[in-house]
Formats: sequence, C-alpha cells, structure tokens
Amino acid sequence: MLAPMSARKRLIVTGAHGFVAGSVLAQAGAEWEAHALGRGEALTQREGLRWHRLDPLQSGRLAQLFHEVRPDAVIHTAALSDIDYCQAHPELARAVNAGLTRALAELCAGTGAKLVLCSTDTVFDGEHAPYCEEDPPRPVNSYAQTKVEAEQIVSQLGAQGVIARLALVAGLPVLGAGNSFLARMLAALKDGRTVGGFTHEVRTPIDVITLGRALLELAAGDHHGIFHLAGNSRLSRFEMAQQIAARFRFPLDLVVAQTPASLPGRAPRPRDVSLDNRKARGQLKTPMLSFADGLSCGAPRFFVEEGYSRWRGGKWLRSRVRGDNLCLLRTG
Repeated sequence: MLAPMSARKRLIVTGAHGFVAGSVLAQAGAEWEAHALGRGEALTQREGLRWHRLDPLQSGRLAQLFHEVRPDAVIHTAALSDIDYCQAHPELARAVNAGLTRALAELCAGTGAKLVLCSTDTVFDGEHAPYCEEDPPRPVNSYAQTKVEAEQIVSQLGAQGVIARLALVAGLPVLGAGNSFLARMLAALKDGRTVGGFTHEVRTPIDVITLGRALLELAAGDHHGIFHLAGNSRLSRFEMAQQIAARFRFPLDLVVAQTPASLPGRAPRPRDVSLDNRKARGQLKTPMLSFADGLSCGAPRFFVEEGYSRWRGGKWLRSRVRGDNLCLLRTG
C-alpha cells in the first residue's frame, strides 16, 4: 500500500528529462513524493510523481517552487554537460553548472534540505588514476572547471551536502530519450555503421540503473561528503565499444579504434579518470557492478524492442523473445 503523499519524504529532481534523472524518477519508491523539474512536458504520470515545467535558471520561480514543495532532499542532475560546447561557451557553462548549484545550495541551507550534486569523474587530470575521494581535482577543460566550482559550493553545506562524482554512465534510457552513448552506439551498429572508441581514454563506467539507486540511497540516508559512484571495470572507450558489440551480438569489426587526431578541434579530455569506488561499496547497500553485468540489464530490453535474436550471414534474424525477459529495473 502506498503511503499518503503527506507521509512521504519529498524529493526534487532537477534535469528531469535527462538520462540520469530518468533512472532516479523511475526508481523513486513509495517512500518518496517525487517532484520532477524540467523544461519540457511530463514524460510519465503515476502516483507519487509530480512534474513542474520551469526554467531552473529563473531563480525567483525556482525559489517559489522550492518553498511550495518544501523538499527533504534535492538530487541535482541538471547540467550543461557537452564538453566541447562548454569549452566554447565557458560563461554559460559556469552560469548553469555553478550558478544553478549555488541557487539550490542557498535554498537547501535555508530549509535544512539535503543536496546531492551530480559531479563528474573528469574533475581529475587523468595522470594519477585510480582516484579516491580525497584526491585533489585538477580540471583540464571548462566543463570540469565549472563542476569543481559546483563541488566547492556544495561542500560548504557540511552534513547537508553530498557530492556524487559520476563515472561514465552507461545503459539505455529509462524515461525519455536521455543522453545515452549506448543507445547511439546500438543505433549505429544496427544500421551496419562503424563506431569509434578512443583507446587512450580510460573510465570506470557505471550503469544507469545502479546509479539511480545509489543517488536515491544517498538522498535518503545520513551520508554526506564525496562519493565516487563508479563500476568495478576499468576500460578504455574502445574496450567498452568492443564489449557492447559482443554483448548485443554485433560484428566486432564494426568497432574501430580512435585517437585524438581523428577528431580535431575537440576540447581537452583527461587520459585516465578511473575512480576508486571502495567507499561507495563499503557504505552503500547498492552494489556497484562490472561493465558486463551492467550491460546485462539492457541487453534483453534491446532484443525485445527490436524483435531480433541473432546475427547470421551479415544480417539480423528475427525471432520471438519472451516479454518477461525485459530487464528494465533489477530487483535486489
């Protein structure tokens, strides 16, 4: 039985139409009264979920909504995250990534709400991996610099603040389209197009379902400070692409190695921002997974939606796949 709305903890999720927020909202259980903030229309309707259409940079409207909702916690996923765009528009990136965080932090400080900031593994320079929570950030591009500034703002909240540094987020969108590199890669592979993967960029990817659960756990508990939310596998982008092709039964020769020279004009990226996730594994109930295990949640869904089962003779063959194999959200 669902708890009355008045008896639930109230949660605001910014960037509600994004990839990470979709996972959070889909998994916010009966203990939450979830309020989704975004610029677009509601993606879904259900008991315990309310949508609010607004521009979060309009501070007056944001403050008004904040005081109407009176949240117990805020999971702040909204960001300008295109690294190359941020490099070309640093002031806009700062206004969104640091300015909005400051506005939310001030609202949380005044009401006692917890603020969970979604930061990034790319706050590090990539030369001393794997990184633990105590390692000092050394950003190499404008996007990462604005995230460091946002982290500094949230750190001033003390026990009210959580800085969740996210590794590269993998998986298929749960609500809406989202910014899923896996979905883009599968679309290309399905069309028989090659996909590139950088051999020199190393990450510890986390699947989006696990990430959504971990963020909700951080919002609900007494946790504060910095947490590295990352998977258990340390892989280059090229190695990830190879595993994806193999897991989803595409020919491996469609995956090609890339170097920075193949994409001139690209903003600087750190070489290896692998995160040490021992703190998260030790303090959170949500288990961190390997890249292969994270992909296993998306694979059945992909085959059900596409109606394909195997590759033979240069083409996909259709077959029936049981609908109950659809793995959107793991349990336990």
